[in-house]
Amino acid sequence: MSLLELNPDELLTTTRSVRKRLDLTRPVPLELVKECINVALQAPTGSNRQTWHWMVITDPKQRAEIGRFYQRAVQTYLGSEGACGTLYPEDPARHAVQQRVGSSVAYLGERMSEVPVHVIPCLDASAAPEYNEAGMWGSIVQAGWSYMLAARARRLASAWTTLHLMYEKEIAELLGIPDGVVQAALLPTAYSIGTDFKPAPRQPLDEVMHLDTW
Repeated sequence: MSLLELNPDELLTTTRSVRKRLDLTRPVPLELVKECINVALQAPTGSNRQTWHWMVITDPKQRAEIGRFYQRAVQTYLGSEGACGTLYPEDPARHAVQQRVGSSVAYLGERMSEVPVHVIPCLDASAAPEYNEAGMWGSIVQAGWSYMLAARARRLASAWTTLHLMYEKEIAELLGIPDGVVQAALLPTAYSIGTDFKPAPRQPLDEVMHLDTW
């Protein structure tokens, strides 16, 4: 499959967490998923340890079970203080964006089991120094983002979500993930409905960049 014609800046700024525009009816070839993971394996990793593992779940029964855990986690999250849809009520424009995010989270919560491929990037935490949590997570989070970029280039879409970690132990048992291996995220993967994604609203650079001193 030919890649989308996106320059690096376009790819980086238009790769979104996609929920409502996941095509739940179209199968995803496993070879495409493998291509995306191969790209992800080029991401930086602390001390070049490469202690990552990638769970790829296509079995309908396993996806259904993960979907049930995920739906419960979403319900808990959306009912909690600080859920995305409740944030920034003092700023009507930003609050409206947050409400749309909350709606899309709820949508995916109801349909996770229908997403054709679930990808769970994992890390062997037993090999990470105890003093360096940032280094440990930095060795898998950026690889997961690379996966999402590679997926976007191939007309696939995904969403970065960690809500399933409310049930990490149960999902590890379901998938046979051994003790000491931690799950970093759940990346539901499907073809996107359309490819015309745009940069999202973000805080102005001057509000978040500090030069030489705070």
